Amino acid sequence: MYLLNSPQNLPTTETIGGKARNLFRLVALGFRVPKFVVIPMEVLAPAHKASMQDILAEILAAFPDTQYWAVRSSAVSEDGVGQSFAGQFESYLYVTKAHLIEKIQLVWQSAFSERVLAYQNAQTTGAGKEATQGLAVIIQEMVEADSAGVAFGINPTNGNRQEKLISAVWGLGEGLVSGELDADNFIVSSRHDKKIETQLACKTHQIVLDTDAQTGTKKIDVPTEKQTLPALTESNLTEISDVLDKLFHAFDKPQDIEFAIKGGKLFLLQTRPITNLHLLVDKNEVYTLWDNSNIIESYPNITTPLTFSFISKSYQGAYQLFASFLGVGKRVIEANERVFANTLGLINGRVYYNLKAWYYMLAMLPGYSLNARYMEKMMGVKERFDVPKSYQLSKGAAWWSIAKMIVRMLFRLRALPAQRKKFTKLVNETITKYKAINYSQKTAHELMDLYLEFEQKLLKEWKAPLLNDFFAMIYFGRLQKMCEKHKINTKNPNIHNDLLCGSSDIISTQPIHRTIEIADIIRQFEEVKNCFLHKNENEIWQTLAIKKEAEVGFASVYKAVIKYIQDFGERCMGELKLETISYTQEPAQFIKILKSYVQNNITAEKTNNHVEEKIRHEATQMVNKTLGNNFWLKWKFNSTLNKARELVSARENLRYERTRAFGIVREIFTQVGKNFYANSIITQARDIFYLSKEEIFAFIEGTALTQNLQALIALRKTEFEHYKTLPAPAERFAAYGAIYHANDFFSTEKVEPITGDLKGIGCCPGRVRAKVQVILNPQEVSSLNGDILVTHSTDPGWVVLFPSASAIIVERGSLLSHSAIVAREMGKPCIVGVTGLLKTLKTGDEIEMDGSTGEIKILLPTPS
Repeated sequence: MYLLNSPQNLPTTETIGGKARNLFRLVALGFRVPKFVVIPMEVLAPAHKASMQDILAEILAAFPDTQYWAVRSSAVSEDGVGQSFAGQFESYLYVTKAHLIEKIQLVWQSAFSERVLAYQNAQTTGAGKEATQGLAVIIQEMVEADSAGVAFGINPTNGNRQEKLISAVWGLGEGLVSGELDADNFIVSSRHDKKIETQLACKTHQIVLDTDAQTGTKKIDVPTEKQTLPALTESNLTEISDVLDKLFHAFDKPQDIEFAIKGGKLFLLQTRPITNLHLLVDKNEVYTLWDNSNIIESYPNITTPLTFSFISKSYQGAYQLFASFLGVGKRVIEANERVFANTLGLINGRVYYNLKAWYYMLAMLPGYSLNARYMEKMMGVKERFDVPKSYQLSKGAAWWSIAKMIVRMLFRLRALPAQRKKFTKLVNETITKYKAINYSQKTAHELMDLYLEFEQKLLKEWKAPLLNDFFAMIYFGRLQKMCEKHKINTKNPNIHNDLLCGSSDIISTQPIHRTIEIADIIRQFEEVKNCFLHKNENEIWQTLAIKKEAEVGFASVYKAVIKYIQDFGERCMGELKLETISYTQEPAQFIKILKSYVQNNITAEKTNNHVEEKIRHEATQMVNKTLGNNFWLKWKFNSTLNKARELVSARENLRYERTRAFGIVREIFTQVGKNFYANSIITQARDIFYLSKEEIFAFIEGTALTQNLQALIALRKTEFEHYKTLPAPAERFAAYGAIYHANDFFSTEKVEPITGDLKGIGCCPGRVRAKVQVILNPQEVSSLNGDILVTHSTDPGWVVLFPSASAIIVERGSLLSHSAIVAREMGKPCIVGVTGLLKTLKTGDEIEMDGSTGEIKILLPTPS
């Protein structure tokens, strides 16, 4: 026996391929499937002694009354979840007895074609890298279809899991999947109403039996009266929809089926899981907006798991405390803990604000119930979200809450200077205490307890900075409005900023001045200066340490450096990231800065040009000139200005206190890493930053879900190293449903929408800006070198060019054509069905295309 015609021995048969296996399952489930047999892969292998004449005899015996067959492939990896091999293998329709052996052999040989190898090499999954060992062949009784098509258990064009997409043409379905024929599209709601949306095409042609040759197929005209009629009846659509539901329950995944209608009866020709669901987002799911335009300044580039786990909890606590200041009740805060816990997100290793969470926090404020639009404008909100009614107070309760809040805030404003002093004193005392601790002598458990104590003493006592930030925002806004209202220098809309320049009490400027001062000291001593000019930073630091007792110059510089590090050792690039190595931890880094100052002759005399003071003075003169002798108005303006200056300066100074506090946290966890390394728990001391705070403490306390921290760290390091190789996600992007499933983090749609010059059907999302290569024959070029492939139409042979293209645009085709399917699997942005494409674009044109919307914008045409 060379053929399989029964599913009874199916479980032990691994070489019949996905398509055949699924056909047997369809039969077992009771669906109407045209009669078929399968030649297993090993039977056709050269090593097998099967005679093709013997195989033909068995086929004819299995089909005693059949005149025409369909001969199709069934590879082991075909019709899988990750890849479909759509159109990559040969298939033949209306095959006669005389041509059966020939067509079976051609199907087998197609497994080793150039396009199949190119398709496999382009796959990113492990399965896609496996070499083809051959394939099984299906011989199926040919259905002379009145109409045929393809149906999806979800809508693959927009990812909607509550819709099914059914496409159909007159005659055979071959013209649909090749993209050669226009098809009717039907979108069927999966909800109880089963609503059907119909998009009819003018179907001018159909694929049928080639009656002249009495074998194979040909394209003929569709009678005029049928061209605009639907290829499927409502009854057909309901039946196909029900079949898709049953298949979903049977296979546990939404299915992609091919079908034929003959005499009103539905025949299933194949089923397979819809490929790459992990790349298909459902835009009908929960919507979230992410933005890092502000927070990137604090957390640039990749941020490690330890830092993110620490700051996400810190932000949660800070916003909950701030909400209570603004009159949000304790019950509301507790009921919406998830909102406060999700103000930050980690996208490809980078920190982003969850703007939806911010919006929900805004909606909790009493004033939102009274005037939502005003509140949105005041807070700079550009996008609205559906806010649960439970967040909003009644107008009466809102007014009462606002009244109480205003009274409290007036008292808090008066008490704020004292609160800041008290807070600064607490910070100094706590940090002095913690800096005196010898962390190297502490156990991991003791270090954890020190952190938790530090968190209670300081990190949860952040009232003064929060209040100061709030009032700074209010007074800054008031100052800006007063400048606008009284028309103080209408030519300079930023005069309110100029008025705040040159504040000598802002700590942020002090590190620069102190560094210049030390550089000036270095230049006073020739030997010290030469040391800085000719040695590297590590050698300089060692020399300073060795000669600090013996020579005055080296002693003076060493003393100044030590004092600087004591005061500003945590002020460095990435100072709020725990994985950052600060000057306190590695003084040679600061020596490197000093070395550059000495080399470039940066001096106090050269830098002390008092530009900020000049800007402030000129702005003040403009205020005095505009307000004239109106003493009352001047007093009001100067009161606001002085308060704004005080609050803005204090804001910067209090932010440095945060930096100092983070420095203590950095030191504690750095020492935990050293402790874990000394005890062989982790491979390197700095691997600790690849664990979350909760994972570290759970390991110490015995509640860890993973005890093998080395394996967990290795996984994280691989993932975060991969993030470093990726481009940064878009500054602002939308996400739907589960954030890490199928969402396009690189979409710039929310930053700058495309207004296109051409429009087609978006098949695979992604925005690409590149040059065009118009290709009419895939053999013309061997590589596109990242250009956008533009052509009239494609067949499976074009797949060899897809990997080298940054995107694909096809003048003809549908959502279900080979080019669309393969592009989706490869993750190549793709647009099809672009009317006038080749008349408009030519090789060398620079364009921007959006594979989601189908928009194409011509940026730079090639000169004619």
